[in-house]
Amino acid sequence: MEADQVLDPSIVINPDVSPHPVPSEAVREAGRAAVSAATGAVDYRIEPSRYRHWSMTFDGPIATLSLDIDEDAGIRPGYKLKLNSYDLGVDIELNDAINRIRFEHPEVRAVVMTSRKDRIFCSGANIFMLGVSSHSWKVNFCKFTNETRNGLEDSSKYSGLKFLAAVNGACAGGGYELALACDEILLVDDRSSAVSLPEVPLLGVLPGTGGLTRVTDKRHVRHDLADVFCTTTEGVRGARAKEWRLVDDIAKPAVFAQKVAERAAALAAVSDRPVDGLPVLLTPIERAIDDAGLHYAHVDVLVDRGRRVATFTIAAPSGDQPTTVDAIVGAGATWWPLAMARELDDAILSMRTSELDIGTWVLKTVGDPVAVLACDAALLAHRDHWFVRETLGFIRRTLSRLDVSSRTLFALVEEGSCFAGTLLELALACDRTYMLALPDAPERAPSLVVGEVNFGLYPMATDQSRLARRFYEEEPALAAVRATIGTPLDGDAAMKVGLVTMAPDDIDWADEVRLALEERSAMSPDALTGMEANLRFNGRETMATRVFGRLTAWQNWIFNRPNAVGEKGALKLYGKGEKAQFDWKRV
Repeated sequence: MEADQVLDPSIVINPDVSPHPVPSEAVREAGRAAVSAATGAVDYRIEPSRYRHWSMTFDGPIATLSLDIDEDAGIRPGYKLKLNSYDLGVDIELNDAINRIRFEHPEVRAVVMTSRKDRIFCSGANIFMLGVSSHSWKVNFCKFTNETRNGLEDSSKYSGLKFLAAVNGACAGGGYELALACDEILLVDDRSSAVSLPEVPLLGVLPGTGGLTRVTDKRHVRHDLADVFCTTTEGVRGARAKEWRLVDDIAKPAVFAQKVAERAAALAAVSDRPVDGLPVLLTPIERAIDDAGLHYAHVDVLVDRGRRVATFTIAAPSGDQPTTVDAIVGAGATWWPLAMARELDDAILSMRTSELDIGTWVLKTVGDPVAVLACDAALLAHRDHWFVRETLGFIRRTLSRLDVSSRTLFALVEEGSCFAGTLLELALACDRTYMLALPDAPERAPSLVVGEVNFGLYPMATDQSRLARRFYEEEPALAAVRATIGTPLDGDAAMKVGLVTMAPDDIDWADEVRLALEERSAMSPDALTGMEANLRFNGRETMATRVFGRLTAWQNWIFNRPNAVGEKGALKLYGKGEKAQFDWKRV
């Protein structure tokens, strides 16, 4: 492959001839200061009229999402988003756009991902953005982009929404990782466009959004060819890209649009999304923020910065809830399961980004467990209806976002709690669950209620239910829990079947909880993050667990290493025309 066939034009080998201008050191410093000073400014709530980077068009069962990144609209100052390179703001829009298609366009069966820029599909994550960002910003950025791309595959698997990457130009790094998350990749065969993962040879880091894992586990690229591919800066194009399984097909420019239309139609034909479903509008999420925390209709987050603890309280539905499909669709975004999940999702994302020092999240519930179970009954009864199915998907992805959050998760089951069915999943996701026992006042004692939904309706990244993960799929333990479905369990009963960690009585409760939280806050946050991730994802491994477990853990480490981010590291010297100076010891 010729030396000038560099796939990612934003990666500078010789800045004197690069079309990607290199910012001055003053601009870099300004960017670093702006990012490091940012605490709570990121708002994950957006709607299409405010998009700066993506546009959506619709043609019957086919939607087209076109990337045309505004280089001056970065989410932080200090860099330009040249050549369709992206930052967190670009992916916030993408996440919202996919949700709009899921709920507001039920007739859509296939989504085409493409670019409106000439000869550039996407040049990946903006390297200058990474260069001026703090470690935590880089890691949270990678985690969110991973979740967004995993969400494409989740919708393809569970909701029948299919994705086609129409790669109409240079496609590198995170751009190729976006294509990899689609069901099919069609590459224009114009003798210059190629796909590449150039992070290792040019930046000294790993592809941060599942590229290594999907190349092998999903596309089954032979490992020796994958090794060549991932250490070659110029990438692979044309027939060789197809031969190596890096893309599904290629097409000459003259017939590329026709081929895209044909493949999109073929993907749409295998979808079971409805042709005549009534759209459900995703109305804005209402939220209030003050010094105490975040406040929504169904979710409340109180932040205790002194103890470095945040308490999430999720409320059960109140009032009459719809039970028929027509009534459920009529309720739309106000239907409790969807409204609650959207608020919890926003709270998780906001807390991840804005409250880095808050290492422990305490999860509580409040309300009537019967009301939760009634909503669960409606979810189960109508689970095949497209809107209910999409609501289940939103809950599933939100719970998965909780699973992979790098925070200690403790559940507290107190008087007035409603950890039942869907809300029991919150406790099952936690590292520990403490349940109050009231032996002298059993009528006031809180209870847990296991529901049918807890046996697989919300699978984890491991493709297991949280109960199956909890009990290592051992049938005697699962059978004992299954026998309790619908029965309120007090502390003793919950302990007996293994659903809670401890059940102190009211005399010891306050001290037990206080000591547990104080002990946790005194431990190394780095060690806790590693320990919790290992314990939460025991046993079975999938492509998703590899992305979050192996790949993300290694990237987290590499982002701290001087070979990448030291003063002479590859990521720091990117665009300066200097050669990185590596510490050659392997560790």
